[in-house]
Amino acid sequence: MPRVRANGVDLEYESIGRKGDPAILLVMGFATSLTGWPDWFCRGLAGKGFCVIRFDNRDIGRSTHLAEAGVPDLAGMIARLEAGSAVAAPYSLDDMAADAAGLLGALGIARAHVVGASMGGMIAQLVAINHPARAKSLVSIMSTSGRHAVSQPRPEAFAAIMAPPASPSREDRIANGIRVLRVIGSPGFPATDDELRAIVTRGVDHAPYDPPGILRQMAAVLAAPERNDRLRKLKIPALVVHGADDPLIPASAGEDTAKSIPGAELLIVPGMGHDFPEALAPVYLDAIGDFAAKVEAGERLGGAAPAFAPRDGFA
Repeated sequence: MPRVRANGVDLEYESIGRKGDPAILLVMGFATSLTGWPDWFCRGLAGKGFCVIRFDNRDIGRSTHLAEAGVPDLAGMIARLEAGSAVAAPYSLDDMAADAAGLLGALGIARAHVVGASMGGMIAQLVAINHPARAKSLVSIMSTSGRHAVSQPRPEAFAAIMAPPASPSREDRIANGIRVLRVIGSPGFPATDDELRAIVTRGVDHAPYDPPGILRQMAAVLAAPERNDRLRKLKIPALVVHGADDPLIPASAGEDTAKSIPGAELLIVPGMGHDFPEALAPVYLDAIGDFAAKVEAGERLGGAAPAFAPRDGFA
């Protein structure tokens, strides 16, 4: 896969679809490489007339790993947050948003539909906030505005994503990844055992295991302030997609995000958790593909943003 230099880091990326079609930039979440965006999702959006770009965030996959930034003390950070004190991280979510915006610039893409999942949704929000010229629209999936009161995970879900594998071996990493997805996955759209193993194996084989890099990403999430006030200033079309049964970031966080963005459309999906099982392909592709197509149609009509009506559930 190719790499580009952006914002002082090297970013591994992949482009799916025809160059010159409207761009969709996919921003993945915590501790997950670009392989977290399923091929069916990328190909499906490309089939709807978009050029889809997925990439490895800093400190994951084959992008730059910032070993010189050290290993953050997450336990100390959490203790200070619970005491009401501010915390600092080796880098911020704003830095990661600058990476994403810089990737678009390096690829010669003026504007894109910015789609982020989980931590990637937080980063996508900051691309729209900090780099408005780059964001044609925003899609925030299974994510949060950062408001602590509405974003608390179930203890077993947070424990699952933070638990290390039994060893750095390939098989132990695969077993751990499968265990995580079973905890945070969609109860109404369960992935098959074969699907789970294929998803996790692809991610494990994509790049070496880097626990300090994973901790630095989590530190960036923990140190991030609430974004509600800044989200209220957005003037682009936005879609928020969230699972009603998400154990890691509850649906209340998605509702809060949508309420904070003027005119945002909200889609709450019963039975959906915190994952991308192929059983949810019709939901994801119809919601995001149709949303981006409506934005494109509005731009062709002279730049007027289309009107969106909030909705719950799906047809």
